[in-house]
Amino acid sequence: MSDTISWADFSKIDIRTGTVVAVFDFPKARNPSYKLHIDFGDEIGVKKTSAQITNKYEKGELLGIQVIAVVNFPDKQIADFMSECLILGAVENKSVVLIKPQMKVPNGLKIS
Repeated sequence: MSDTISWADFSKIDIRTGTVVAVFDFPKARNPSYKLHIDFGDEIGVKKTSAQITNKYEKGELLGIQVIAVVNFPDKQIADFMSECLILGAVENKSVVLIKPQMKVPNGLKIS
């Protein structure tokens, strides 16, 4: 387990629901990845991220699914791409299973 954080630290993390609206191959990434565009609703809009999920997901099955992501990290340069959020998933070795709502919910809902 990692270091313990305070409730104040946790409250700084902005985790939201969003829908994948576009998926692209990302051949310039160091590890096999996709570029995802995720719609977080009117307040936040669409943000981009890269995700190393190619061994579990095909591009077509990602389009339209809802995911959970951290939306208030600073942008991060990955190869020639600027990642604007961090999609959340359960990681086992190099395999990632995306975390998603059990039911369809509005985009942009805050996770707490």
